[in-house]
Amino acid sequence: MLAAERRDHLLGLLAREGKIVAKEVAAELGISEDSVRRDLRDLAADGLCQRVYGGALPASPAVVDYASRQAVAPDGKRKVAAVAAGLLRPGGALILDGGTTALAVADALPPDLACTVITHSPTVAAALLGHREAEIFLLGGRVFKHSAVACGPAAVEAAQNVSADLCLLGVTGVHPEAGLTTGDAEEAAMKRSLAARAADTYVLASSEKIGTASRYRVLPWEKITGLITDADPRDPVVEQLTARGIEILTAG
Repeated sequence: MLAAERRDHLLGLLAREGKIVAKEVAAELGISEDSVRRDLRDLAADGLCQRVYGGALPASPAVVDYASRQAVAPDGKRKVAAVAAGLLRPGGALILDGGTTALAVADALPPDLACTVITHSPTVAAALLGHREAEIFLLGGRVFKHSAVACGPAAVEAAQNVSADLCLLGVTGVHPEAGLTTGDAEEAAMKRSLAARAADTYVLASSEKIGTASRYRVLPWEKITGLITDADPRDPVVEQLTARGIEILTAG
């Protein structure tokens, strides 16, 4: 089998199975595991898979820069945001993550809702300036431009001094095996710090993130209250998560 044919075969496996096990592919094709790993390295270099121990998982499309992500699945993000915004009760305190879905949540919050919003995202804070009844608390630190959020030790320390009823957290990948992931280690640490300060944590995940993975794990499944997604409830990944007892709020 030519290299191009192997590449198409691997991409087909990712699409159908949601993962690649290098040992199984090598046995199926009658080639060495080293050859499969080389192919996976090439696919990963092109952003088409996320390599993991023993094989690969589908790569998330949500690891591109902030400006580009604004054009990715805007309808899905608005649907997820509408459900997420409905979880915040009058007088409640919300920790709102950064990113394009979180920005959609800020837009979806009723402009007359009396609440407190704690965020490490300057763009989210700015989007809430017109919400006359909302108190905005901005956590500071080094700005990670990829997601337009504050990260690093100063931001983590600031997060440790707040608390809230609800945390709405963004990720770039949602996968039954890899868990909840994102593309930057410091951003993952910041997300963990935010989630630890809320009574309930819901993950915001529009459908393009379902079944994909990025390099750094954010949280294990047992650390979240539920997942909000516009993915079809019959999606195999959604069904697996439901079977594991994870609360899925469907946005549609």
